[in-house]
Amino acid sequence: TRAGRDLSQALCGAGLFFGFFGFLLVWMTAPFTPTGLQGPWRRFVFVALYELFAIAAASMLFMLIGQQPGASGAMAVVASALAIAWNMTFNHFFERWELRQPVRGRSVRRRMAHALGFEGGLALMLIPLMAWWFGVSLWEATLMEAGLLVFFLLYTYAFNWGFDRIFGLPASAQQRPQHQPSSAP
Repeated sequence: TRAGRDLSQALCGAGLFFGFFGFLLVWMTAPFTPTGLQGPWRRFVFVALYELFAIAAASMLFMLIGQQPGASGAMAVVASALAIAWNMTFNHFFERWELRQPVRGRSVRRRMAHALGFEGGLALMLIPLMAWWFGVSLWEATLMEAGLLVFFLLYTYAFNWGFDRIFGLPASAQQRPQHQPSSAP
């Protein structure tokens, strides 16, 4: 029914709104910890938080462009599962590359490269899937993905920055301690 759909959309919107601003509040008040969360646990926490917010946002965006709530939510979950697998793969190789770089830290340029690489690879997988799922042409799915891409490029950049502020940089991006010469003879 229309009332049920409206209530569902309102609840999704409220959850997204309060979840996002709750995350921002924690992020803004959290101290920077240079050693922070590391290894597989870091990746697990990152992916779980990122995808939780992404599912809510994607569901809302699909509904805003006229897709049915059930199909929107299901597509968001399927896309999230695909994104999790891609995230683990992409970040593994990105951090291996990052370890070989002479300059440590995550500059704006490096964060942009990370966001573009991740979202570009994911778009190549999602466009044909969305065309099939929603029964639209590849062109329509490309337009849908373009809208999602704009949102998720900003979201990915902001989320990565906030996550690093709360949990610290990964070891691959931390400054190496400077070798202190010994004062012993």
